[in-house]
Amino acid sequence: MNEQDTTAVLPQNAGQANETQTGSTPAKQPTTQFVAQSGYQAQTGPPVSSNAQQGGDGGNAKTGAERKRSGRLSDDKRFKIFSGSANRPLAEEVCKFVGVPLGETRLQRFSDGEVHFQLLENVRGADVFLIQPTCFPVDQHLVELLIMMDALKRASAGRVTVVIPYYGYARQDRKDRPRVAITSKLVADLLTSAGANRALLVDLHAAQIQGFFNIPVDHLFASPVLVSHFRDMNLPNLTVVSPDAGGVERARFFAKKLDVPLAIVDKRRTDINVSEVMNVIGDVKGRTCLILDDIIDTAGTLVKTVDALLDQGAEKVYACASHPVLSGPAIERIAASRLEQLVVTNTIPLQPEAQQISKIKVLSIAGLLGRAIESIHMETSVSTLFN
Repeated sequence: MNEQDTTAVLPQNAGQANETQTGSTPAKQPTTQFVAQSGYQAQTGPPVSSNAQQGGDGGNAKTGAERKRSGRLSDDKRFKIFSGSANRPLAEEVCKFVGVPLGETRLQRFSDGEVHFQLLENVRGADVFLIQPTCFPVDQHLVELLIMMDALKRASAGRVTVVIPYYGYARQDRKDRPRVAITSKLVADLLTSAGANRALLVDLHAAQIQGFFNIPVDHLFASPVLVSHFRDMNLPNLTVVSPDAGGVERARFFAKKLDVPLAIVDKRRTDINVSEVMNVIGDVKGRTCLILDDIIDTAGTLVKTVDALLDQGAEKVYACASHPVLSGPAIERIAASRLEQLVVTNTIPLQPEAQQISKIKVLSIAGLLGRAIESIHMETSVSTLFN
C-alpha cells in the first residue's frame, strides 16, 4: 500500500476537527531502512531493575525518567513505542524511561468525529508497544486504539503489544442481571481481531478478565508504587480498609506488605454508581485508615466509606486507587469530604479541575510500565517485577 499525504486521502468537504501528531521530532520520513522479516526475534537479556515509585503533588506526576532511566533499548531499531491521544504524557514518560523516542504518527478527525490515523515511520518487522488507556471518552479512545492496531498490522509490524493502563468496560465482566452484555469479553475479542498479539494491562477490575483474551496477557499491579509511597509516609496505627467484599484480596495483599491490620466495609449496591454502606467489619477505633480500591468513579462509595469509618471512631482516613476516573460529581465530593488525602496513579490523566484539588496526589507508574515493556521485549519474566 503506497503512502499518501494525509490531505490527499481526506475528502475536501469533510474537514477535520483537530489534528494530533505524536513523536519526539516534527514528522518526517525515516531515513533508517529496515530489512523485511516474517517474524520478530527478541533480544535476550535480564530485565533492568529500577525504582518503580514516582510521585507528584496536586495532580502532577513527576517523570520517572527524571530520577532513573533504563536506556537499555535505545539502540534497538526494531523496538518501537507509539501512543494514542488518551494519555500521551504517560507514554512520553515510559519512552524516557526505556530510552527510546515516541513513535511518529498523525491522528486526525473528520468533522463528524471519524478517526484517520497514519504511521509516519517504518514498522515492518518491529516489536511495537501501543500505549492507550480506554478512559473517558471510552468509546472514542477504544475505536482509536482499534484503528491504530489495524494500521500497525497492515504496515507489517512484527509483533504488537497493546498496553492499556486503564481497561474500559472492565466492570461488566459477567451477567449480573438478565439480558445484559459482557463487555469486557467483547472488548478483548475486538482487540484480538484488530491485530493485538499480546496485552499488557494494569489492575483489572476483575482478574478473570485475563481469561477473556485468546492472546498472552501480562497483568500488572500498581501496588509496588502505592505500597512504597505509604511505607515512606509511615502513618501511625494504620489499618487497610477494603470498601467492599470484592476488594478483600487486593486489600489483604496491601495490608500484608505494610504489616498492618485489615478491615472490611460491607456495602450493597442499589443501582449503577449508587451504593449504601452497611457495616464496618473490624476494629477501626483510634486508627488511621487507608481505603484501597481499584477505581474511583463518582466517589460516592469513597465518601460514604470515609464517613462510616470516622463514625466508628477512626482518627484519620486516607484513600488510594489505581484508576482516577473521577466522573460526575466526584471532584466536588472529594473536595468537600473529610478525607485527608486521595493517592492515585497516572493510568488516567487527571482533569484540570482535579489537578487543583490539594487532597489529590498522583504517583507515576511509568517506571513500572517501562520495566514490564523491557521484560516483554527481551523475553524475560514480568512476574519478577513483583518479587
